[in-house]
Amino acid sequence: MKKRKEIDVNYTWDLTPIYKNEEEFNKEYKEVSALVDTFATHKDTMLQTAENLYKTITIYNEITRKITKLYVYANLIYDEDTSNNNSASRRGKVINLDDKFENISYFYVPNILEKDYTDIEKMYKEYPPLKEYKIPLKNIFRYKTHTLSKTEENILSTISSLLGKNEDIYELLKESDMEFDNIEINGKKEKLNDTNYKIYIESPDRFIREKAFKTLYKTYKQFSNTYATTLYNHIKENTVISKLRKYPSSLEASLYPDELTPEIYNNLINTINKNLSTIYKYYQLRKQVLNLDTLHLYDVYAPLVEKYTKKYTFEEGKEIVLKALEPLGPEYRKILDKAFAQKWIDVYPNEGKRTGGYSGGCYDTYPYILLNYQDKYDDVSTLAHELGHSVHSYYSRTNNPYQNSGYAIFVAEVASTVNELLLAKYLLKTSTSKEEKLYILNNLMELFRATIYRQTMFAEFEKQAYNLVEKEEVLTSEKMSNIYYDLNKKYFGKDTFIDEEIKYEWARIPHFYYDFYVYKYATGISAAISFASDILNNSPGAKEKYLKFLHSGSSDYPLNILASSGVDMTKREPIEKALDMFSTKLKELKELV
Repeated sequence: MKKRKEIDVNYTWDLTPIYKNEEEFNKEYKEVSALVDTFATHKDTMLQTAENLYKTITIYNEITRKITKLYVYANLIYDEDTSNNNSASRRGKVINLDDKFENISYFYVPNILEKDYTDIEKMYKEYPPLKEYKIPLKNIFRYKTHTLSKTEENILSTISSLLGKNEDIYELLKESDMEFDNIEINGKKEKLNDTNYKIYIESPDRFIREKAFKTLYKTYKQFSNTYATTLYNHIKENTVISKLRKYPSSLEASLYPDELTPEIYNNLINTINKNLSTIYKYYQLRKQVLNLDTLHLYDVYAPLVEKYTKKYTFEEGKEIVLKALEPLGPEYRKILDKAFAQKWIDVYPNEGKRTGGYSGGCYDTYPYILLNYQDKYDDVSTLAHELGHSVHSYYSRTNNPYQNSGYAIFVAEVASTVNELLLAKYLLKTSTSKEEKLYILNNLMELFRATIYRQTMFAEFEKQAYNLVEKEEVLTSEKMSNIYYDLNKKYFGKDTFIDEEIKYEWARIPHFYYDFYVYKYATGISAAISFASDILNNSPGAKEKYLKFLHSGSSDYPLNILASSGVDMTKREPIEKALDMFSTKLKELKELV
């Protein structure tokens, strides 16, 4: 694998629009530090007048905004090469500043909550510019029941630098410290890592798949006690904080910001559990097509078309994505062109680079994209996926003031999944051979499998793990592994051999550190299917409704934003609609094989 300096700069992101150089970064860091140091002066004056409240909120947002910009810059550079000590130091420096600000600003929310909301409404009349912050102020008052006293909030802010560090340990262990054994391919020893594992597990050669599978999880097993400790401590930390803030459970604490209830989470799990027979049929078909006596877990990702090994250069992948997304209209295309022209995207893997892919940025930066592009269809799909996130972010930030410019995590996967669906539909339509259609259709099936069924399995694992901790049980590696193994048996069915090594897969899933996040992939694809189907069917106003959704930011709660576009996620129908599509595509796949 190439070192960072060996990567062609035409395929690296350009971060100079954030800060031209280190000097500019340091200058802003000092300016923000000075603002942080003076913020405490607002403690006793912020509520004296409506104008004072306006000024305090404005300064608070300015500091938050600038710290976020500093962090985005530092984090993007860090992710280029996580083994670079200078990058790690720069990132740590910003994190410490953020911790300092959290400590100094502990009074901000408790002070506001000393008022009744009726008092705030009177202030709007006294000083009309304050209405600019109507939505965030209303959201603050939603948390009144869950906000502690000033003294207690001060204590929590003081120890904030000690909290949330288990994810950092997980990332460092995974990205920098873990070493995997070599695997032998065609007489040559190849170095295995978390990035190239994907290539090997999708190999048409069963020996390679098995070897990669067993080698990877052998190493995770060796580190499973450490991973169990970090994940248990993470869950325990969230459980304690949730109790302190008077939430009935960690799940409800996680759902509260989006104004969601556990019923939505449980409806997903229950609906999927009732429809597992369809995924069992898919695995049975996979076993038949691959001509296997026994379908092992290392066979689940094997290509159904052995001879179809099409590669997509990045330039080819780019053009395919642009054509696939044409149904979204010229306005959408202009933003895509900006992404490529302004170098939002860091394309290829290098030593030390963070694995996977993401869209990241903030109000004052481009919505940058990290890829580890390796010429596979999945890489083209990831490009489309992350562009969905980035365009969503671009629309939200350019059409809303800073305080309303973000969007809830609950809807975060909708735009990305719409793009994946449009990509798959386009390639199915333009396929020129049975093999190609089979390949693309199977990848669409894999999108459903990985997004709906797999993420729901993750969600069920998370729920069980948190339930045990909330009952004051200690989560050991053995407990987590047994839970995960049993869930694999349920989700893959009796006709799939559940290899012992899969017990330790939980240890490599980063999303378990994001607190009940994974279910949103499944709910997201359900909403995405509604949007994509309407757009492709040229339903009246479909494109306009979708673009309106992308523009909305946090101008309303996510359920309301979706509902205004015709998608009601409080019901089972969107999930069942997605499962119906999966069943339909399965029939099409059967007809091809």
